[in-house]
Amino acid sequence: MKNLTLGAKPLTLAQLSPLAEGQRLKLRVSAKSYAQLKPSRQMVEEAVGKGEVVYGLTTGFGKLKHKAVSPKDLHDLQRNLVLSHSVGSGPDMFLSEARLVVLLRIVSLLRGVSGVRPALVKRMVAFFNCDLIPAIPQQGSVGASGDLAPLSHMAAAWMGHGHSYLQGKRMGARAALKKAGLEPLVLEAKEGLALINGTEVMKSLAVCQVIRAMNLSRVADIVAAISLEALMGSPQPFGKRLTELKRSDGQARTAANVRRMLRGSQVVKSHDQCDRVQDPYSLRCVPQIHGAFKTALQHVVDVLGDELGAVTDNPIVDPVTSKVFSAGLFHGQPLSMILDYLGLSCCTLANVSERRIEQMVNPDLSGLPAFLTPDPGLHSGMMITQYAAAALVSENKIHAHPASVDSVPTSANQEDHVSMGVTAGRKARTILDNTQRVLSIEWICAAQARGFRAELKAGKGVEAGVALLRTKVKALKGDRYLKPDLDAAEELIASGALVAAVEKSAGALSF
Repeated sequence: MKNLTLGAKPLTLAQLSPLAEGQRLKLRVSAKSYAQLKPSRQMVEEAVGKGEVVYGLTTGFGKLKHKAVSPKDLHDLQRNLVLSHSVGSGPDMFLSEARLVVLLRIVSLLRGVSGVRPALVKRMVAFFNCDLIPAIPQQGSVGASGDLAPLSHMAAAWMGHGHSYLQGKRMGARAALKKAGLEPLVLEAKEGLALINGTEVMKSLAVCQVIRAMNLSRVADIVAAISLEALMGSPQPFGKRLTELKRSDGQARTAANVRRMLRGSQVVKSHDQCDRVQDPYSLRCVPQIHGAFKTALQHVVDVLGDELGAVTDNPIVDPVTSKVFSAGLFHGQPLSMILDYLGLSCCTLANVSERRIEQMVNPDLSGLPAFLTPDPGLHSGMMITQYAAAALVSENKIHAHPASVDSVPTSANQEDHVSMGVTAGRKARTILDNTQRVLSIEWICAAQARGFRAELKAGKGVEAGVALLRTKVKALKGDRYLKPDLDAAEELIASGALVAAVEKSAGALSF
C-alpha cells in the first residue's frame, strides 16, 4: 500500500487518482502539520472560556444562530448537531468516493483554521488508515452550508451511529469500531460543525468524474480513429495546418492524437489519389467536437485544482488575524457549475459516437454488409446496438439539465441560495457512465467493420485498439448473446486498458 504524506501543499489530481480508481492509500501527517492546528484551537477554547457569543461555538445553528447555549451543554450541542443532520437517503456513495470524502476533509482541517483539536484529526487519520470508512448516503445535500447531511453521516458513523465499511465490508458503525479496536468519537466545542461544514462530497464526485473524463477523452479519440479507418474516412481534416488555422488547443490535441494512431496506415495511403470530397461531420469534425470537450475538461480541471486547496469551513477561526469570520466559504457554486459543465460537455462525445455507429451499421452509408454481419437477413448483427446507443444518448440529454441553476431556500430562509452541487455531481457520473457505454458499442462496431476491410492495414494505434478488443470479444460471424461483449468492452475502457494498449503502440495521447 502506497503512502500519501499530507502537508502544506494542496493535493493534486495525480495524487488522488489511485483512490478514485478504488485503491487504498496510507496517510502520513507530520508533527509540524498537527502543531499548526493548535493556535486556532486555542482561540476556540478561549472564546468558550470567556463565554463569548460565537456562531457554532456557543450558539445554535442556521436560523437558531441567536440561541445561546450554556457552556455545560457544548458537548451535547455538537453531538446533537451531527445526529440531527444525519438525514441522508438513497444508496451509499461508492467506497472509492467515500474514501476521498474522508481524505479531503482531513486535508481541509489541516489548514488550521477550523478550530479542531489535533487529537480529532489524528483519530480521523487512524480511521482512514485502518479503512474504517463511513457509509455515506448519496442524497440529502443542497450544497450550500457544506454537504451537511452526507458529512453528518460521516461523523455519526465514527460516533457509533449508522453504518460503516471496514476493509470493504458493510456493517453497523458501532460493530465496525469494536472490530477495528477503536473507541467512538467524542466531539468537543466546534468540532461537529467543523466536520460537517465543507464541500468534500462535491469535491469527491468531481475528482472521480474528472479522472474518468480524462480517460474517456482519450478513448473517444481512439475509437473515432478506428471508425475512421473502418469507414475509409479521409485523414485530411486532422492535418497540422488546419490546427494552426483553427487556433484551438483542444482541437489541436484531438487531431494530434488521431494522427498518432494513423501512423503506418495503408488506409491513409489509399487516399493519395482519392476522389472522396467530404466525410460526414461525425468523422470530418472529430477534431472540433472532441476538441471542444477537451477545452471544457481543461477548464473543469483548473477550477477543481483551486477548490482542492480551498478552505470550506464556517466559521473560520483564523489565528493569523486573531478573528473568527462567519462567512460562506462552504458554498458549492464553483463545484456545482463545473460539474454541470462536465456532464453536458460529455454528452457531446456520446452524441457523435452514436452517429458514427449509425454510419457503420447502415449499409446505405457505409458500403459494408448491412448491420455488420456477414449474412444479413438470417442474422441481425449489430442492428440493435445502435438502438441501445440511441437510448443512452437520449437519457443523457435529460441528465444534462443543469442542477446549478436551481435553488431551494433552507433553514427558514437563512440559507436562501444553494448550489445543488451533489446533484450536479451525481448527474455527471450518470452521463459519464452512459457515454462510456456508447463508446464501448462504437468500439465493437468499428472493430467488426474493420474486419471487412482487413486487406488494408490500419494505423499502429488502430491495430492495437482492435487487437485488445479481440482478446475479450471475438469477431461476430453469426448472431449471439451480445451483453457479455458489451460488458467486456466497457471494462477494458473503464480500467484504462484501451488507452494503455494504444499508447504502448502509438505513443502518449493527451486528454
